[in-house]
Amino acid sequence: MEASAILIIGLVILGFIVLGVFFTFVPIALWISALAAGVRVSIFTLIGMRLRRVIPSRVVNPLIKAHKAGLDVTTNQLESHYLAGGNVDRVVNALIAAERANIELTFERCAAIDLAGRDVLEAVQMSVNPKVIETPFIAGVAMDGIEVKAKARITVRANIERLVGGAGEDTIIARVGEGIVSTIGSSDNHKKVLENPDLISQTVLGKGLDSGTAFEILSIDIADVDIGKNIGAELQTEQAEADKKIAQAKAEERRAMAVAQEQEMLARVQEMKAKVVEAEAKVPLAMAEALRSGNIGVMDYMNIKNISADTDMRDSIGKSNQDQNDNNDY
Repeated sequence: MEASAILIIGLVILGFIVLGVFFTFVPIALWISALAAGVRVSIFTLIGMRLRRVIPSRVVNPLIKAHKAGLDVTTNQLESHYLAGGNVDRVVNALIAAERANIELTFERCAAIDLAGRDVLEAVQMSVNPKVIETPFIAGVAMDGIEVKAKARITVRANIERLVGGAGEDTIIARVGEGIVSTIGSSDNHKKVLENPDLISQTVLGKGLDSGTAFEILSIDIADVDIGKNIGAELQTEQAEADKKIAQAKAEERRAMAVAQEQEMLARVQEMKAKVVEAEAKVPLAMAEALRSGNIGVMDYMNIKNISADTDMRDSIGKSNQDQNDNNDY
């Protein structure tokens, strides 16, 4: 009797364990929810999802949502998108939003957009409600040299057809900035830009800047225009300063050449003086040679000495008279 009781208790415990494992592995509650929503999903399909490492709720709940919205979506489509690493719930939400907004969007394209890394639900919402992108201040220089800064607001709508492979917001901002700089630069006067800021938006909008992007530009509005620096005057000032430095360098070069030439002339004067001294040193030698050879006599030599002494005396008297006249002038 005791053995049979133990056996019954063991079988009961084993039954609870089997049921626990079964209900854990097989999402009965999810199957009942799908059945109540009118979505036919078999138990074996749910078990197959478990075996394929797919969380059944990530597929069945979006499937119920799509069925209630009237979308023709199959379990295999949702499961394959999940296995590819996509967000099934976001794709279904995007399909529902596109259906409500009368936007033609297939599951394949929606899944491709999601797998490309873009928020497909946000793209659909942007198609219904356009987004405003505000650029920073973009500076351009008019032909008169005045810098003009402009800030633009770009109203864009998502282009579903070009979401895969299309450029993003950064490209739109860069292209609009390039158009603003080009428009300001082609203006004869900065006052024209201040008087007609809409000229910038009209010119930029007519260039088709949204080609190759994931957006469609609806409008470009200039939010603010401001005056910057006088670039032309600064460039002229810098050029004048550069010319001044060049002229100073050339003047310094000429001064250095003049100083070098002066030093050269002084050296030549000293050289000539040395030659004079050398020549004067040869006079006594020549006179001594003349005396030895008998070309001149002693009296001739004495007369030469007297003439030299007389000349020195006259020079000394003339110098003293000159100094006295200079002192009288003061």
